[in-house]
Amino acid sequence: PSARFGWAGLAAGRRGAGSGPRGRVGGPGAGSGRGGPAHFLGGLGPRAHSPTQSVVAGYLSAAVSARSARSAGRSRGVIGSRPHPRPRAPGSCTRFEGLLSLTTMSEAFDCAKCSESLYGRKYIQTDSGPYCVPCYDNTFANTCAECQQLIGHDSRELFYEDRHFHEGCFRCCRCQRSLADEPFTCQDSELLCNECYCTAFSSQCSACGETVMPGSRKLEYGGQTWHEHCFLCSGCEQPLGSRSFVPDKGAHYCVPCYENKFAPRCARCSKTLTQGGVTYRDQPWHRECLVCTGCKTPLAGQQFTSRDDDPYCVACFGELFAPKCSSCKRPITGGSSGEAAGLGGGKYVSFEDRHWHHSCFSCARCSTSLVGQGFVPDGDQVLCQGCSQAGL
Repeated sequence: PSARFGWAGLAAGRRGAGSGPRGRVGGPGAGSGRGGPAHFLGGLGPRAHSPTQSVVAGYLSAAVSARSARSAGRSRGVIGSRPHPRPRAPGSCTRFEGLLSLTTMSEAFDCAKCSESLYGRKYIQTDSGPYCVPCYDNTFANTCAECQQLIGHDSRELFYEDRHFHEGCFRCCRCQRSLADEPFTCQDSELLCNECYCTAFSSQCSACGETVMPGSRKLEYGGQTWHEHCFLCSGCEQPLGSRSFVPDKGAHYCVPCYENKFAPRCARCSKTLTQGGVTYRDQPWHRECLVCTGCKTPLAGQQFTSRDDDPYCVACFGELFAPKCSSCKRPITGGSSGEAAGLGGGKYVSFEDRHWHHSCFSCARCSTSLVGQGFVPDGDQVLCQGCSQAGL
């Protein structure tokens, strides 16, 4: 409903010598002039409670002449000045100046709620009739969500998400700072200024302990948060930023620092191993560093053995260190004659500082294998018992 504020009053003009009835308004302003009705001067009234209400404030006075008073209640009234809307600000409503309704002494002018006379009292006019100020507030005013008191017609009202507040009640629930002209956040139905919200709900930097403000650059790892400039290498103490790092027992290292401090070192060149290493005699080696001592062939993924802690490929070890077969003159490396497969665990036959492959240990005459059989040495040869007896 539209509403307007005003004062209802009646001022009887005195008849002056040679003059008509005169009236005087109930507020600042000029008289009505001889023989004419009183003028209305509007004033600013308090804000209405609904954005749809057009609020009009003013002082109302009627000057009725003695002749009019004796007449049959013929109404005399005036229409006031033109309304002048003011710019609407947040939390306020449109206000107008100057509007009169026709009022006479013969008309009842009572509150639509309590039926009390409004003459000489401040009132608020709505579409449903005039209201005294207490009845208007009790009927139309919203209740403050903070203090649970009515927000009177003359109070500035703020609202947020269907909740209404006195201007003084619209404040941060923690520091009590007014939020009327401040940015704020609503958390679990509680109003918080930005500073209190960040303190209560933003992450804390694991390095400096300060709040990581929303919108600032941060790094997160393992459920912890850091300012970008606080996330440092534990070795060189330089910001890690977006670089790769290696965590170790709560510390964080850039890759060069971690390699220098913790990475294994090659047993041959003493440099750090970052990838692709092999283990020999429980020590790490670069793949390119583990080579045959004799021919320098890479041994990674190959069968090899060692002598005096030096690695050798099968061929070099056989040529340099393996016993030679007395029959075929090839190294005995655990395989058959002519083969270089296997090392150390190969079976062979030895007799008087002479060695034979199993496949080579046979009778020099009939070629019968002598492995596990009796034999008779004959110079550089060995014979089976049958051939030995036949030759006697």
